[in-house]
Amino acid sequence: MSVADLSTPARSRTISASFRLLRSELRLIMGRRRNQAGILVLASVPVLIAVALKFSQPRAGRGPDFISSATSNGIFVALTALSIELALFLPLAVAALSGDTIAGEANIGTLRYLLTVPVNRTRLLAVKYVSLVIGATIGVLVVAGTGLVVGGLLFGLGPVTLLSGTQVGLADGLGRLTLAVLYVSAGLAALAAIGLFISTLTEQPIGAMIAVVVVSTAMFILNEIPQLDWLQPWLLVHYWPAFSDAFRDPIFFEQMGRGLLVALAYAAVFLTMAWARFTQKDITS
Repeated sequence: MSVADLSTPARSRTISASFRLLRSELRLIMGRRRNQAGILVLASVPVLIAVALKFSQPRAGRGPDFISSATSNGIFVALTALSIELALFLPLAVAALSGDTIAGEANIGTLRYLLTVPVNRTRLLAVKYVSLVIGATIGVLVVAGTGLVVGGLLFGLGPVTLLSGTQVGLADGLGRLTLAVLYVSAGLAALAAIGLFISTLTEQPIGAMIAVVVVSTAMFILNEIPQLDWLQPWLLVHYWPAFSDAFRDPIFFEQMGRGLLVALAYAAVFLTMAWARFTQKDITS
């Protein structure tokens, strides 16, 4: 029997164990009452937006470019909700999840138990990050999905008039919304990498959560200061609003592409730092 034949079952067991660990992590995330409450908060914002738009008349020049189009098609309610929640609620959700990944486990003493099973630290960190990315994507889907459903009920769904004035079919509009959801999820995945790194630095999940919120808020503030225009293209949040470019004809990929490159750079740097920290960390609790 060759070495390759021997390594194949071992590799299969490793992959199977990783999937079991990921399923366990996702059940833990979705089973926490505070996370369930957070999902309800995320879902409530599109409902409030749709109801407010139903009983008011949006004024030109106020809010995102597509908010004035929200009453013409339910898809734009989903876009408006994403734009509003991307500034606070979605980063807060990622911060809450990040605080529980490593710091939360260390705080309640289960991290030491996990590592004595034993579980390879690199694999555990990778599973933790994948669970964060899935959790962030679920949050974005909840916001966009709720906005789409409520917006469709109140304003209807049909051919979509893009921000450029071109009209496309509903299927095309839904495809563009899916692209926007994926783009926003990618940006939040990079923020999750920052949160994972911060979570390896402390055993206090609340402290890690606050730190991630401070980091994201600080970037939003710096992004609004004209004198720092040289710095802004390097900020993670600078290109987040570019998801609306999916609703132009043709789709403006330039800003979205830059945003993806910046997100990838942040994710690579902070995941490397998290790995370096976690693999050398002395687990005492």
